[in-house]
Amino acid sequence: MDSKVTPGKEIVGLLPAGGIGSRIAPLPCSKELYPIGFHAVDGRPKVVSYYLLEKMKQAGASKAFVILRPGKWDIPAYFGDGTLVGMPLAYLIMNLPYGAPYTLDQAYPFIRQADIVFGFPDILFQPDDAFSRMFEHQAETGADVVLGLFPVDNPRKMDMVECDEMGRVKRIVIKPKQTMLQYTWIIAVWTPVFTTFMHTFLEQKRVEDMIGAKEIFVGDVVQAAIDSGLRVASVTFTEGHYIDIGTPEDLAKATQVYAQMAVQAAAQTPSA
Repeated sequence: MDSKVTPGKEIVGLLPAGGIGSRIAPLPCSKELYPIGFHAVDGRPKVVSYYLLEKMKQAGASKAFVILRPGKWDIPAYFGDGTLVGMPLAYLIMNLPYGAPYTLDQAYPFIRQADIVFGFPDILFQPDDAFSRMFEHQAETGADVVLGLFPVDNPRKMDMVECDEMGRVKRIVIKPKQTMLQYTWIIAVWTPVFTTFMHTFLEQKRVEDMIGAKEIFVGDVVQAAIDSGLRVASVTFTEGHYIDIGTPEDLAKATQVYAQMAVQAAAQTPSA
């Protein structure tokens, strides 16, 4: 089966927004709507998830699905139908609370034939063209999944990735206590092959683990795909960086870094 992205094939963004943000509670809004960078969009503050949607649109996404936990109605209230970001948005409600893969699988009936661009809406990252470069690599390699790898400071909080010399992903180690691995994955693009694999994998896990189920990470599904023979490649952004706003210290860091960027941009803009 040829899993390459082909001209005219639809690209769809996928954003899991089912978390409760307990590590940075209390907030007056969903964490995905935390304002970052002192930018205004149509008179409203530019929020953390807006940056991800911008990058998805830049990579060719024609629309995006946001999967919500019940009660997080401030997200559709902010973004509406997607006119704000120039890309149609739709909202789905998460079902099984066993981890991000189950949240993503809510979109399965709508995305089975699409190529997917995926990111976490509470993580900021650079470079801006990361998704586009990953789709280019996918087209070159025919991989079923391409992971975007970034240097990491605290491996114990992340999915660490082991690759061969060609960038093919060999192993995902989730939140290791000790490791020599240096890169984590933050974003991904994939073909319908992986979408179908994840759906089937979760259907099997649902039967096995419905009683006493433990959380499953996206990295678990990617590892299962590797073990099953799917082609998982990577693009390493050695010059890239990311900030996960899910902890108080990282939220403070993101606010400071993007405020400085906004000040620098304003200083370079000629006054009227």
